[in-house]
This record gives sequence, structure tokens and C-alpha cells, in this order.
Amino acid sequence: MTSATSRRRVLPGFGLTLGFTLLYLSLIVLVPLSTLALRTASMGWGSFWATVTSPRVLASYRLTFAASLGAAALNGVFGLVVAWVLARHRFPGRKIVDALVDLPFALPTAVAGIALTSLYSPNGWLGRPLEALGLKVAFTPLGIVVALTFIGLPFVVRTLQPVIEDLDVEVEEAAASLGAGRRQTFAHVILPALFPAWLTGFALAFARALGEYGSVVFIAGNMPMRTEITSLLIITKLEQYDYAGATAIAVVMLVASFLLLGAINRRQSWASRRGATA
Repeated sequence: MTSATSRRRVLPGFGLTLGFTLLYLSLIVLVPLSTLALRTASMGWGSFWATVTSPRVLASYRLTFAASLGAAALNGVFGLVVAWVLARHRFPGRKIVDALVDLPFALPTAVAGIALTSLYSPNGWLGRPLEALGLKVAFTPLGIVVALTFIGLPFVVRTLQPVIEDLDVEVEEAAASLGAGRRQTFAHVILPALFPAWLTGFALAFARALGEYGSVVFIAGNMPMRTEITSLLIITKLEQYDYAGATAIAVVMLVASFLLLGAINRRQSWASRRGATA
């Protein structure tokens, strides 16, 4: 009786749940992505290569990956600070600050783009004083980085915050009692414990930035060869009824995203195993 009860599970058996999981993922993920490969295969290698290596497309790749990497790096630094403050300190208005972190999740991306453009435009509240200092944000690559930083911050903060809350403060106190300074404690005690979660948040922010469209299209200005991101170029191809060209560019972005996320996940697994054996 006890043995039968211990084997009872809330969900059905492994075979049924695995079958449902594979079916669901196939319908939601694999089938839509496979259509990209099938449509691209009908183009022929020469046409595909000419499309994805044209100067305009290459310029959009460089801008998209550079801006996404820069935004993810900024969020990796400042997201760690925000997560640490929210997890370790109590102050008036903390709940409001904590709720504001999730605002990019709930805010439609088009609304975020319009708000950022109004704020950083030459006549905006921040754009006017910044332009007086010789720094133009709106309709430049810097504006794209600002928009991508805005939408990527919650991924880093929400990934790090529960890990910081679970850190044992006594370990830090023990390191301090043994003579370790703040930098040594952070570098040798805190950072190794946070690194896998930090890398996950960085990867999520980077991946989110690669596919962002709504918040960028307004502040970028969408000038070919200068401020045109790859997502916008795909939309432009679709509006011109160049479905094969749009699909080819999308396949390149898909493959690049898989490769980058795979590399980061391997690095995260290595860091987790190293931390477990340390």
C-alpha cells in the first residue's frame, strides 16, 4: 500500500507526458521553424547567398548584433546592481522600484518605442540637453542600444534576484572574519555563486534584443546602412512581397541565435559544474 502510494504521481506517467511535451513543442516551435528552412531551400544556394550577403543586409547584421551585445553588457552590469539592491536592502518605495523593473514586460513594445523617442528626440526632455552636449541619441545607433537596454533589463534582474536572496550571508561574514576584503569576498565568494545565473540573464537579454522590433523601429530612424536593424529589414522585404528574401534573412538570424545560445549554455553548464566541484 505504502509502495503504491509512493509511486503515485500528480501527473500521468512518463510516456504520456513526454508525448504531450513533444507534440506541443512540435506544433508551437518545430513546425513554424521548419517552414523557414523549406521555403529557403526552394531559393537555391546562389540566390540565398546573394540575398544574405548583400551590403544592406550585412550592415543590418552588424548593427543588430553590436547593439544587442552592448545592451546586454550594460544590463549585465547595472542589472546586477539593481538585483542586489532589491534583494539585500529595505528602503521606502522598494515595492514601487521592484514593480517598475517589470514594466518593460507589461508595456507594449510600440508604446515603449514612442515614449523613448519622445524622451530622447532633439526636442525631448533628455534629448535636448544631451544634444547640447554633442550627444545625439534618437535616430542613431545609440538610440537602438537605449531601447534594447530598456527591454532587456528585467531578464537580468529577475534571473539574479532569487539567487542573491538565497545566498547565505553567513558565508560572506565568515570570509570577512578570515580577513577577506569586500573585493575579495565579491570575487571569490559571491561572483562564483552568481555567475551561472548572471550568464543566463545575459543570454536572455541578448536573445531578446536580437529579435526586438517594436521599441526600436521608432527611435532608430530606420536609415538603410546606418540605423536599420535586421528585424525591420525582414518586415521591409515582406512589405515588398519578397517572401523568399525575408525568409533567407530570418534563417540566418535563427541559426546565429541557436549557435550563440548554445555556446552560452555550454559555458553556463561548465561554470555550474566548476562551482559544484569547488
